[in-house]
Amino acid sequence: MKLKCSSKLFLLTFSLLIAGCESVSYYSQAILGQLSILSKREAIEDLIADADSSPELKSKLSTILDIRDFAETELMLPVEDNYDSYVDLQRPFVVWNVFATPEFSMSPLNWCYPIAGCVSYKGYFSEDKAQVYVDKLGDDGFDVYVGGVSAYSTLGWFSDPVLSTIINRDDYQLAALLFHELAHQLIYIPGDTEFNESFATTIEREGLRRWLAANHVSQSERNNIVQLAEINTQRREEFVALVNKAIIELEEIYASDNSEVEKRQAKAEVFSSMRSDYNILRKAWNGYDAYDAWMSRELNNAQLSTVATYFNWVPAFEQMLLDNGNDLNRFYAEVTAMTELDIDERAYILSSKIN
Repeated sequence: MKLKCSSKLFLLTFSLLIAGCESVSYYSQAILGQLSILSKREAIEDLIADADSSPELKSKLSTILDIRDFAETELMLPVEDNYDSYVDLQRPFVVWNVFATPEFSMSPLNWCYPIAGCVSYKGYFSEDKAQVYVDKLGDDGFDVYVGGVSAYSTLGWFSDPVLSTIINRDDYQLAALLFHELAHQLIYIPGDTEFNESFATTIEREGLRRWLAANHVSQSERNNIVQLAEINTQRREEFVALVNKAIIELEEIYASDNSEVEKRQAKAEVFSSMRSDYNILRKAWNGYDAYDAWMSRELNNAQLSTVATYFNWVPAFEQMLLDNGNDLNRFYAEVTAMTELDIDERAYILSSKIN
């Protein structure tokens, strides 16, 4: 498949010339990692026609093409050449994100990038390289956490492929994911994660509702899927509340005049209580175990800092969509106008939609 990215890779490479040695090393792995993915793309239509492709893969890829068409024609999302190719990564995640905080602070370190703006993580295409950086930060006294990521958007810089890390999800989950990532390509404000994620989640939910109806999924099955999504959202909110409770307790400990030894002991007690509270919460979920692996790790500030309420503005965006008569073009125009405002002005407008 022909790559349409040489000029964009040149711009990213040029940024290395004005960076320090550590930045050069980091951006080099990022550029080479992205280029490696792009160079392995195979056209989905070719794979579907290939006799060596498994029936399961062909079925999933055919569904992806249908989802693309729906996203473009019904949701007016910028599909272009996105998700018309496939890459078998032969690894469980596409990138590993590293998060870090001081030992006695819940404020995460931030890193700034040419495309995404400033974010609270540093991504690596190699788990080993991520671990090297984790070890370095740990040696410097930081609390550190590394988490694998199954998919991400290049925000229109490149034509994003479908990755093997997500291909085995249920069809409706694939649809929701693609709608979400394409929404980022439509509207994205560097540095305003809550706005970006809430907007993309709104499009994901609205798109999924429309996609289920268009695919003649029975009303009962649609209700089941929507209900399951709502239940899982509620469970996420309960889990976020659990984490936020621990964060508040930790912030009080770190702001105290206690010695470091005392703070360290109190910190350990907060994490112990959090585990006990999680076990109680999990029992009410009837076996739902989505957060078990996360909780099984050695808890620290950095890990807790990754659990944020990124969806506070979803009700506001959904109200905006309703106010626009569910007309996506009008809705997109209103949201696009908000990108010209500063973050406080956007927050004021969105709060007014909820209140």
